[in-house]
Amino acid sequence: MRPHWRMLVVPVVVLLGAVFIASYLAARYGTAWEPLDWVIGLVTVLVVLRWVLVPFVRWATSQYVLTNRRLIVRTGVVARQGRDMPLARVNDVHFRYTVLERLLGCGTLVVESAAEGGQLVIAAVPHVEIVQREIFRLHEEDDARRRFTGPGAPGY
Repeated sequence: MRPHWRMLVVPVVVLLGAVFIASYLAARYGTAWEPLDWVIGLVTVLVVLRWVLVPFVRWATSQYVLTNRRLIVRTGVVARQGRDMPLARVNDVHFRYTVLERLLGCGTLVVESAAEGGQLVIAAVPHVEIVQREIFRLHEEDDARRRFTGPGAPGY
């Protein structure tokens, strides 16, 4: 999974606003003083890079992976960050969302662990309730598998 598309709403609004404002300023004042065109263009490019391109790349390179044995979170482009949480260590999984997030179908997932890392908070998870139930289901399957194949199990 990727973070929910709502993470891209602000960058899209900033992009539209930057293009509108730059176009207006260039049309209104650009012919009066030619270097002003360059200043308007440079400021627009900087705004787009910082508040549009960076959040989009961050969104595109973030991954949430749920396997039958672990929960994996990866973020970053050059300096990658990652966190793996074995399902065997999960103590509690809960979610929260605002009214707007509920309407959009996303929320924040909080996974409590018995490990040193403690808590894993993942924002903007699409279909957060379904993901939470799936983590519980996979945790139960993993627990049953370990009990059946571990010490004291039949045929061990």
